[in-house]
Amino acid sequence: MSALDILGVDHVELAIADLDLATGLFVDQYGLEVYARSADASDGVRAVAVGRQGVRLVLTAAGDADHPAAAFVERHGDGVSAIGLATPDAAAAFAEAVRRGARPVAEPTTRDGVVTASITGFGDVVHTFVQRLPGVDARALPGLPVAGPDAVEEAAAEGSAAGLHTVDHFAVCLEAGQLVPTVEFYKTVLDFDMVFTERIVVGKQAMDSMVVQNRSGTVTLTLIEPDLSREPGQIDQFIKDHGGAGVQHIAFATDDIVQDVARLGANGVAFLRTPGAYYDLVPERLDLLRHSVDGLRELNILVDQDQDGQLLQIFTRSVHPRGTLFFEVIERLGARTFGSGNIKALYTAVELEQSRTDEAAR
Repeated sequence: MSALDILGVDHVELAIADLDLATGLFVDQYGLEVYARSADASDGVRAVAVGRQGVRLVLTAAGDADHPAAAFVERHGDGVSAIGLATPDAAAAFAEAVRRGARPVAEPTTRDGVVTASITGFGDVVHTFVQRLPGVDARALPGLPVAGPDAVEEAAAEGSAAGLHTVDHFAVCLEAGQLVPTVEFYKTVLDFDMVFTERIVVGKQAMDSMVVQNRSGTVTLTLIEPDLSREPGQIDQFIKDHGGAGVQHIAFATDDIVQDVARLGANGVAFLRTPGAYYDLVPERLDLLRHSVDGLRELNILVDQDQDGQLLQIFTRSVHPRGTLFFEVIERLGARTFGSGNIKALYTAVELEQSRTDEAAR
């Protein structure tokens, strides 16, 4: 076993300005359950853990301006500040990563039966190695005692939460010129593999993407940089508005996207809309393995296909003041890619929709 045996995404930490507002969003709209709260807020830091099955989000708000969470919010607004990586030996993983060139952030410490240690990742996002000692709740974190042994599982069994069950991937926007160095960092320092690469051209814009993944395929980062020789696009805008590299969106996996998007929409989650022409063109692109064109059209769900199968996806409207963080819901039917065909299909659909409008106006 390698010292850098990464078992999966342990949790995602978000630095938050308004903890109560963010907690309400994830509980009321996304159907997650509060399963832990910080035991001591005497240092001005409050944290709430919400989740369901393999989705675990730790929302952290700091009253002290010198705290990393406060500094993150000041620079970037609410956003992903840390990605926790589960490992059987946090101290060994930390030592090996530092030996390979990672910059240390926090040395290994043990508290409440949990060993943690942190290194820098990309931008201001850090990676925290997490190891729990025998007998410790699988969701416990330092200073975050779990409210009940089966609180999240019971909520899921009762059907009170939408069926988001794991983090499928993170989409990360990088400054131009940082894509290859970042990929090399993950390959060299964390033993990740580069599993997919693609150049996406949409009209006069272009972006380059590479996907890195741990050996077991349980941690996936889609890394994207803009092509500065083309016209500015959404990646350039993210870098400007966010103040540097960061997580643009988190993709949550579901086993039934139609059911769960309908449920999330009823809870108040707003999704991006899709031109009707997109669905007119679906039968020309592929034969659906599951769901119907009408069902997808009604909910604005996108569908794409690769050599391994299909995927269905939809993106939420950002409620972030800077518009720099949103979420994706994804159902995989064998596909291992990330829906880049939808970018091109949407572009074609928008053009078709515009031509129909022009014809109607004549």
